[in-house]
Parts: sequence; C-alpha cells; structure tokens
Amino acid sequence: MINRLIKMVIMFLVFSGLVSCSKKEEISLRIAVEFVDHAASAHIARAKKWFEKEGLKIEAFDNYITGMALASALARGDIDAAYICMIPAISVYANAGVRIKVVCGTHKYGYGLLVNPEKVKNISDLMKPEIRIACTREGSSLDCLLNKMIEKYKLDGEELKRKVLRMPPPMILLCLKMNKIDAGFCPEQFTTMGERMGFREILKAQDLWSDMQGSVLVVKEELIEKHPEIVKKLVKITKKGIKFINEHPDEASRIVADALTVAGQKVLPIKVGKVAAKLKIEPQDIKKSLTIKMINTSEIDISVIQEEIDYMAKLGYIKKPFKAEEIVDLRFIK
Repeated sequence: MINRLIKMVIMFLVFSGLVSCSKKEEISLRIAVEFVDHAASAHIARAKKWFEKEGLKIEAFDNYITGMALASALARGDIDAAYICMIPAISVYANAGVRIKVVCGTHKYGYGLLVNPEKVKNISDLMKPEIRIACTREGSSLDCLLNKMIEKYKLDGEELKRKVLRMPPPMILLCLKMNKIDAGFCPEQFTTMGERMGFREILKAQDLWSDMQGSVLVVKEELIEKHPEIVKKLVKITKKGIKFINEHPDEASRIVADALTVAGQKVLPIKVGKVAAKLKIEPQDIKKSLTIKMINTSEIDISVIQEEIDYMAKLGYIKKPFKAEEIVDLRFIK
C-alpha cells in the first residue's frame, strides 16, 4: 500500500512538472512611442489589433512628449520596446549604458525649421538680434540639425545658440502661433501643421542631412536574448504598418490623426493642453507628413547610423564614438 502511494505521488509530481514546462511563459510588453507621427506604424498596428493577433500581450502603450523624454524612460527601465528617434536612442545607449538594440527602421527624415514668413525670409535673417528662435533640448535630433544648419550656412554658432529657447515641439508651434517666437525646429507632424497655419518650412532634414535616419524600433537586449520570437513579431508588425502607410495613406492618416489626438490629451501639460486643443491634428496634415515629408521604410543603412554616432561625438553629446554594429541588430528585418 505504501509503495503504491509513493508511486502515485511520484507520478503526480512528474506529471505536474511536465504540465508546468509545457506552459509558455506569458510576457507582457511595455511599448513606448513619441508624440509624433514618426511612430505611425505602431499606432496603426494598435488600432488594427495586430499585436494581439500575433499573440503579444501589451501591458502599456505610452506616449512621450519628446524623444529625449522617452530615452529617460528607457534609462529607468520602464520600457521593453520603443519607437524612438535614432539620435536619442544613441544617447541613451552611450550615456546611460542601457542595453538596447535597433532592430528595425520606421522612416527617414521627418524634421524641419518653421518660420514666420513676414519676419524670416532667409537663413541669414536668423542672426538678426530681434529674431527669436526655438529648438528642443541639446543632444536631440532637432538640436543636431540646428548644428548642421550652422555649419552649412557658416553662421556664428555661439551667437545664435545664446538666443535659442529650449522647449518641446508642441510648445514651439504654440509659441509661433502666439507670436512669441519667429522660428523653430520641429519634428513632423508639427511642421506640416505649421504650414497649414501659414508658417513656412524654410529647411527640411533632407536639406541638411542626406539619408538621415529618423526613427527606429529599439528593444532591450534582454528581450532579444530571452524571447527572440517576440522581437521577430514586433519587426513583422512594424513592417506591416509601414506597408499599410504606403499602400493606404488615407486610412493610415485618419488612424494616426485620431491616435495622436487622444494621446495629446494625456501627454501635454494641462496649461499647454488647453491651448494645444485649438491646434487640431487633421488627417490631411498626417497624410502630407507621411507621404511627402518622410520616407517610410524599415531599411537601415549602417553607414548612416555611424555618421550620426560620429556627429554626436563631435558635438560632445556622447563621450566617444562607437561602432554602429554595437547598437544595430538587423537579423529580424530579413
């Protein structure tokens, strides 16, 4: 009798172990995006429920007001995967030591310089003492383009930077509208919205940086090491979203405009949000932004990433350059 009981207990334990091992570990993903249409493919995927259809459980899908704010969240460990501009991705890897990998591109370009056409007729006008200019914080994608502009047009960088006001993109557009500044570097969709409001995009990223990598999908290295199948699905979904943008721009633009309108109510400060509510994100703005201002592609040119790394090191935004292969893993795109 005792032997029989022992055998039954052993069989129960073995069976329980087999059942336990057969269960797949359920992973909840925390995804983050910037409050711009650079992450259009992610917004479309969410609206179409492609994450769920691929068996991915999304615990959080958070919007951040700037790429640098998103980079800070990555540094805190709040995020598993992010749709983020390449420049802040480099910064968080090099400066904060966050182990991330770029696994897919989302677009090239997507930035510009908006001006009040009555006050700024050409680039040299920016040097006039009375002209007020704004940009996002030092080390951001837009700040790097500010430096590119200074170099290309041989401006007095020290004098110009002394009067640059630092603020997030929504505030830049609001300040232009309220006549508190005369020029400002903005990411898409804000530059296109500004044009609809009567401002002029005097410079685009294309004018300053050939083949500039805009945003990318990054994941924690730990996710690649433990769950490469999840990373593969994220890349698959991102590429599907990019294809949808290129093939169905009207529907894609409506989806993204709706998503950003809802997100704006959450990410913008209360005081800014009340005024920003008047700056409606229209589907036609998003369509122009996605189809004319940016090139939507998952492809990544390692040499371009290397150029961005080297330029950040030159400006002193990272301590030293490093090989682009350290931060890029293209196996999932193929």
